[in-house]
Amino acid sequence: MKCNFMDSRSLSSYMKSFFEAKIWPLKNKLYRMALLWLKDRDNAHDAVQEALTKGFVYREQLSQMINPTGWMVRTLKNEVYQKIRDGRRWEKLDDHEPSPMETPSTQETADAIQRVFHFLDRLSDKQKEVFYLREVEGLTYLEIAAYLEISEEQVKISLHRARKKLKNYLTNHARTIG
Repeated sequence: MKCNFMDSRSLSSYMKSFFEAKIWPLKNKLYRMALLWLKDRDNAHDAVQEALTKGFVYREQLSQMINPTGWMVRTLKNEVYQKIRDGRRWEKLDDHEPSPMETPSTQETADAIQRVFHFLDRLSDKQKEVFYLREVEGLTYLEIAAYLEISEEQVKISLHRARKKLKNYLTNHARTIG
């Protein structure tokens, strides 16, 4: 007869490997999300560190969850809200300065990126989040619904509206310049 429980060292090792295998690899994705929401590298880094710390503390519970990634995103979002409540303000996308890694090869490309950021800023917060999670992070509708705690239909509607608005903004802008 085989016993299904582990001794404390094996359990500790399992929890550590779970964190390293499932949670730690999310750090870059979480950082990009925090940076999108906070528009400040230092605050985004701090929020991710806090979320990862909580993930490590609750790693045993996370290992039992169906969607630990969703829990981590929700935790990050709560950390971002806390940063905002602490007096840090969102930076306007108009003020976005490309970092050396983002520096486009031509001025035309830089202007196009600025226009897209400007138009993204006109979307509602929900549309912006859904658009980012789908188009940049490549998440499925179901994953986005779980992360944002909304229905899958609401994800589809928000994404459709965001794409339609962006298309209209870009089309109207193209007509005005040429």
